[in-house]
Amino acid sequence: MPLVDAAVLEELEEELAGTGLAQRFARDYAAMWDQRYTRLAAAVEEHDGDSALDAAISLKISSAMVGGTRLARLAELLEAMIRRGDFAQAQELMRQVAREGGLTITELRSSYIFDTGRGPAGQGPATQGPAN
Repeated sequence: MPLVDAAVLEELEEELAGTGLAQRFARDYAAMWDQRYTRLAAAVEEHDGDSALDAAISLKISSAMVGGTRLARLAELLEAMIRRGDFAQAQELMRQVAREGGLTITELRSSYIFDTGRGPAGQGPATQGPAN
């Protein structure tokens, strides 16, 4: 399964009539990664089922929209664990979510989000998420 499915991004771009909104959505998605991961990790750590479920579903949907297939699949697995109340296993999965999330953001920035003159996304290097 690829980190980022370019066909999903191309389809989104076509649906939005090439307006650049798809690229802006992907840029915003990348910019929000650290905040999104931190919120999810805290909710899982605190066994806050409602917040964890909300964050996992948000990650699943937004990742799928930018073609982040592996991360969307992990978020789907995490969602199932949270629904079962299996926070111990969910905490273990968060390490993989952090790693795959960082790789997904790096891939998006290097292959899709470009801001001419300033490198991918006009930002510094992608983060890999907290190492917990």
